Amino acid sequence: MAKIEGFSIQNFRVLKDVTLGKLWNMQQANPLTPMTAVIGKNGVGKSSLFDAFGFLADCLKLGVEEACDARGRGGFDRIRSQGRKEPIEFRIYYKQDGNARPITYELAIDADKTGRPYVKRERLRQRRKGQKHGWPFSFLMLNEAKGVVWKGEEQGQQIDEAETGFDLFKLINEIEATPQKEESRETEIIELQDKRKLGIATLGALKQHPRISAFRQFIEGWYLSYFTPDAARSLPLSGPQRHLNIHGDNLGNVVQFMQREHPKRFKNILSRIADKIPGIDKIDTEESPDKRLLLRFNDKGFDDPFYAQQMSDGTLKVFAYLLLLEDPTPPPFICIEEPENGLYHKLLETLATEFRTHATGRKNAPQLFITTHQPYFVDALAPDETWLLEKCADGFSSIRRASEDPTVKAMVEEGLPLGSLWYSDYLDAR
Repeated sequence: MAKIEGFSIQNFRVLKDVTLGKLWNMQQANPLTPMTAVIGKNGVGKSSLFDAFGFLADCLKLGVEEACDARGRGGFDRIRSQGRKEPIEFRIYYKQDGNARPITYELAIDADKTGRPYVKRERLRQRRKGQKHGWPFSFLMLNEAKGVVWKGEEQGQQIDEAETGFDLFKLINEIEATPQKEESRETEIIELQDKRKLGIATLGALKQHPRISAFRQFIEGWYLSYFTPDAARSLPLSGPQRHLNIHGDNLGNVVQFMQREHPKRFKNILSRIADKIPGIDKIDTEESPDKRLLLRFNDKGFDDPFYAQQMSDGTLKVFAYLLLLEDPTPPPFICIEEPENGLYHKLLETLATEFRTHATGRKNAPQLFITTHQPYFVDALAPDETWLLEKCADGFSSIRRASEDPTVKAMVEEGLPLGSLWYSDYLDAR
């Protein structure tokens, strides 16, 4: 399953310039772990970091202008870092599978003369087989909806100019003038009709571009949890559904699907989940006379069941998260913001341990990205999977890995929990 090894964000809200993990030009850095947790005080940008992934997914699905307005973002001027005139930029460094050569995706979004956001630059690059040094070969380059794309799996167009100064139109002229060159035979000059749509959205739908298609499918598969207990308490129409949606209002439908398609596995799943939720003995579904689906919980101390409408927020959240992780075909990338909200503090370490187990316990395990400000949750984390987000004097945020502090790393190795060190200010900048 595809994994993100690193990413960077520029000029997105308080995230003027932050990088997590490894990039193609930062090979000495360690890649992101299967589970990554970002911690920090209120107002440092954890929600902005979470929403950066949601914004990218919305750009692919909706287009950049619609994405700027979606989910209450308020438009391009509200999400571009205050006082900045440069584009909003993202870089994602990922592997399609464990043995694949990493691919870098670069995206720059700017505003035109009328203030409308558009895709200024877009690029995909990958080193060739056996190439360990030098500039990766670009197999997609777009500048304001015009550019070149390389068909197939292996080749790409080499760029010798500096990172920010390549002349795309000069390259196009060279390709047109030298059709006999091997590298140019499968290079196609393209111009997109709408520069407010991502190139990967269009080209990723074509068989001629398998690497672009794979990357598009990767982003389309991201799961960003906007789970609300009230949504989970709704009464959906009966009917099995394969995956939990982002709000969790089809929780009962997913239970129904698992009961029907994976009965033995589901019985074991519910037993494990019930063991982790205090007082719960059994979980199943019941269909009402009007074909509505009721999610039913049996409490160990009572004969009559409780329904989702009567259960606590915390119970529903834990159940939803664990059911999401037990998906037979899970999303490749799961993003959860502050999973601790509404949970009993002694459940937090259990939940963190479950997250890590599912992120590392199987070949096609999902990669988890979590934001939190709860020390009890952080107690179950390791320094290399924990990132501290902080506000700087200029009002923008910076980020660093907890394992970069040798004192903190040594104290954790001696048995001191990371959350307690954070609570005691040992993780604060000195």
